[in-house]
Amino acid sequence: MDPLDNIDEIIERVQDARSVPMSRTNFMYDRGEMIELLDALRSGLPSEIRKAAAVLDERDRIIEAGRREADRIISEGEAEHARLVSVNEITVSAEHEGARIIAEARTEAQRLREEVDDYVDTALANFEQFLTRALASIERGRDKMHALREIGTFQGEDTERPLPF
Repeated sequence: MDPLDNIDEIIERVQDARSVPMSRTNFMYDRGEMIELLDALRSGLPSEIRKAAAVLDERDRIIEAGRREADRIISEGEAEHARLVSVNEITVSAEHEGARIIAEARTEAQRLREEVDDYVDTALANFEQFLTRALASIERGRDKMHALREIGTFQGEDTERPLPF
C-alpha cells in the first residue's frame, strides 16, 4: 500500500474515532490498531526512499551521458578543426569553421547540461513535495497518537479523579 494511502487511512480513522465525553478535541482509538497502521506506514516509506534513490541514480546517468555526448561533440569539433587547419589551401577558412564547430559543440553541450539540470530539478522538486506532504501527515499522525497516549495514560491512572476540563 502506498504510504500516502496509509496516511489517508490513519487520518480517516482518527476523524471517525469516538470523542472523549465532554471534549471536542480529544478522542478514543484503539492503540494497537493505531500502532499497526503506523507500522504499515513505516514499512512503506523505504520503498519511497528507494524510488528517490532511483531518481538520483537516473539523474547521475543522464548527467554522465550528457557529459560524454558533450565531450564527444567537442572532440569531434576539435578533430574536425585540426583536420581543416592541416589543409594548406583553405587555412583561414578552416580555422573559422573549426572555431564555429567548437563553439556550436560547446553551445550544444551547455544546452544538454541545462536540459539535464531542469529534468533533475523537476524530479527532485516533485519528490520534495511528496516528502513534505508525507512528513506533514506523519507529524499530524504522531501528534494525534501522542494525544491518544496522553488520554490513555490519564484514564488508566485513577478513574476517581475528576477530568481536567
